[in-house]
Amino acid sequence: MNGMLKPESFKNKTIIITGGGTGLGKSMGKYLLELGANLVITSRKKEVLDKSAAELEQQTGGKVLAVACDVRKYEEIENVIKETENRFGQVDAVLNNAAGNFISPTERLSHRAFDIVVDIVLKGTYYTTLAAGKNWINKKQPGIFLNIVTTYAWTGSGYVVPSACAKAGVLSLTRSLAVEWAKYNIRSNAIAPGPFPTEGAWSRLLPGDLAKKFDPAQRIPLKRVGNHQELANLAAYLLSEYSAYINGEVITIDGGEWLRSGGEFSHLEMVPAEMWDVLEKMRGK
Repeated sequence: MNGMLKPESFKNKTIIITGGGTGLGKSMGKYLLELGANLVITSRKKEVLDKSAAELEQQTGGKVLAVACDVRKYEEIENVIKETENRFGQVDAVLNNAAGNFISPTERLSHRAFDIVVDIVLKGTYYTTLAAGKNWINKKQPGIFLNIVTTYAWTGSGYVVPSACAKAGVLSLTRSLAVEWAKYNIRSNAIAPGPFPTEGAWSRLLPGDLAKKFDPAQRIPLKRVGNHQELANLAAYLLSEYSAYINGEVITIDGGEWLRSGGEFSHLEMVPAEMWDVLEKMRGK
């Protein structure tokens, strides 16, 4: 649960995190600041960003620029890049973290609800990627993209269909540009996190007693949810030069959750020891 990289691993490096004012984005940003990075955080709510920027600077002593931005609007993303370069000189990496989600039977969603999730997750990611990538290519500058996806980006999942569709697109974008833009010395990778509880997101997705009833830790072989520092360690590694030969990869960090869910007989862990004794006798052993 401790920081993994050497101090000052990101000295003089500037990283933009979309959705960086709250939750996992804020946790990853805090660790990058501790490692010496200059941080730029974006979201639509300027007051939330300003509060988070002040907290992060006080906690780490680092430099944080807060820029309000709706990732669904390309010109606002271009403004983030401009503001970043005005303040810190250049952008070295982008962490596409902004997201939205609904847990709902699909037939209960309006087309507008579907659009909201897909526009933030997929359009927001490819808008940010396109703007930053063009900027790096025009300036002949190397760069790193790190995208946050989900384990259901490749399996799909009921009840989060807009998110599954959008995250699958981000996964494809990651792998496609890893090949196409490698010649420009631009790397693209992704992380697929399992449950890393955040106060706001989890209470909205599973309100009231639902969070207890559907405790995600019970689905995870390690029988616990993730610690934010564990995710921050992985993100920092993939954004650093320590991972310079990793390109187009998606790393899952979920305690084995999706593998357990995909195994046809994995649910048999619920069978008590006494029942296994009976089954063993039935086999004649």
